[in-house]
Amino acid sequence: MEVERVQAIVSSSLAKDNIPLEFVRPEDEQPAITTFHGLIPDIPVIDFNHPDQDHIIHLIANASRDWGIFQVVNHGIPFHLIQKLQQVGKEFFDLPQEEKEVYAKPPGALTLEGYGSKIGKDVNGKKNWADHLFHKIWPASCINHQFWPKNPPSYRAVNEEYAQEVRKVVDKLFKWLSMGLGLEADVLKQGVGGEEIEYLMKINYYPPCPRPDLTLGVTSHTDLSAMTVLVPNEVPGLQVFKDGHWIDAKYIPGALIIHIGDQIEILSNGKYKAVLHRTTVDKEKTRMSWPVFLEPPGEFVVGPLPQLLDPQIPPKYKPKKFKDYSYCKFHKLPQY
Repeated sequence: MEVERVQAIVSSSLAKDNIPLEFVRPEDEQPAITTFHGLIPDIPVIDFNHPDQDHIIHLIANASRDWGIFQVVNHGIPFHLIQKLQQVGKEFFDLPQEEKEVYAKPPGALTLEGYGSKIGKDVNGKKNWADHLFHKIWPASCINHQFWPKNPPSYRAVNEEYAQEVRKVVDKLFKWLSMGLGLEADVLKQGVGGEEIEYLMKINYYPPCPRPDLTLGVTSHTDLSAMTVLVPNEVPGLQVFKDGHWIDAKYIPGALIIHIGDQIEILSNGKYKAVLHRTTVDKEKTRMSWPVFLEPPGEFVVGPLPQLLDPQIPPKYKPKKFKDYSYCKFHKLPQY
């Protein structure tokens, strides 16, 4: 193996009750020091079954302005399908290491797709306590089944079914987010690629860690996507930066966690905020999550919507091809 996976080093670390130095975060990032434990509002929870659509739009718009994140219940994706998605993902990560490596991201590849342990560049040379699997699930023209596990055998069918269901939720979200800005229902979706929007599935795998107080599964970041639709497992870990504090997201069985990403912040000229978030890990339990990142095609240019600009409200962001925005973000380069 070219890269040692976090899952593969867990057994030796647990025996020694420590972690390799490259996983120890600076003090100003360590969760034991920086997590807030006082009274603070919960991340908004929005019920898609509410009879008044205007009320749903109002809640979504407020959450996207104030938080950049919200949870959705009664979203229409069957609970049994979410459970199957979680089960086949867990079964993949339970496979022998050499079997998972068959799906490893090819060295030097420009794509994120594949099994791996590191994304982007850490300025301190530190590593995250996480492994992952990336693959696109929609549209069909973007799918590369080379990166879809063949074991468990039901993996493909479950992910195909989930892709169809999550698209229905995403269309509602784009519509209501657009209307929440006083725009026509299809404006935001068209502004990030319309029917060409790419759905990138990621499975995050955060193994048990002997020193969860010192490390992070994922360091603080905003998503470069337009929007992210995330399914967590029951082990807490997602934290959101709000009003100067890192606060824990509550686990709601069957709920979807919706992150506003950079591209919607840009489109809305900052009216909606991309959420700054990170992931902590657990001493005894494996945390997993299934985010789907909704991304424009690489050549698609995203910039502030002209409908939201006037002489008194100039653009805060420069229009940019998504591939160029992504390159700068991954390499920690300025966007201007």
